[in-house]
Amino acid sequence: MFKTTVENLLEAALNDRPDLFLIDFSIQGSNQIKVVIDGDNGVLVEDCMFISRAIEHNLDREEQDFSLDVMSAGATAPLVKERQYKKNINRTLKVKTASEKFEGMLSNASDENITLQWKVREPKPIGKGKVTVNKEANIAYKDIVEAKVMIKF
Repeated sequence: MFKTTVENLLEAALNDRPDLFLIDFSIQGSNQIKVVIDGDNGVLVEDCMFISRAIEHNLDREEQDFSLDVMSAGATAPLVKERQYKKNINRTLKVKTASEKFEGMLSNASDENITLQWKVREPKPIGKGKVTVNKEANIAYKDIVEAKVMIKF
């Protein structure tokens, strides 16, 4: 009952803010509510406060004791939703599939797959020396084991 109430409040808050989306939601022992969100334009502290207030202000602490944590997915957290890939186009990703690892610039994110592009130095087909070659990989979401945005300073 408590979980359903919290889910409904969370859903209503996210409907009010279509730029935000849910990454993870759980309620653990002794009513510890944990909500992880992301946004099309990133997540600000104010966004976390908005979601927190939408839940907390509509629950009665006299009726149910709980703790509530609302946080952003974080810069180093793996990407888990297709919507996260779309917001990270033109950023460098490290993607691991069951059989291969890729690191390249995310150039496209469709409904079924992503496209990574990168450059590699390879030996010339004829003669000595190396030449820069553009590479590309299309990877289906279902094949991705883990994908992370590479932070560059």
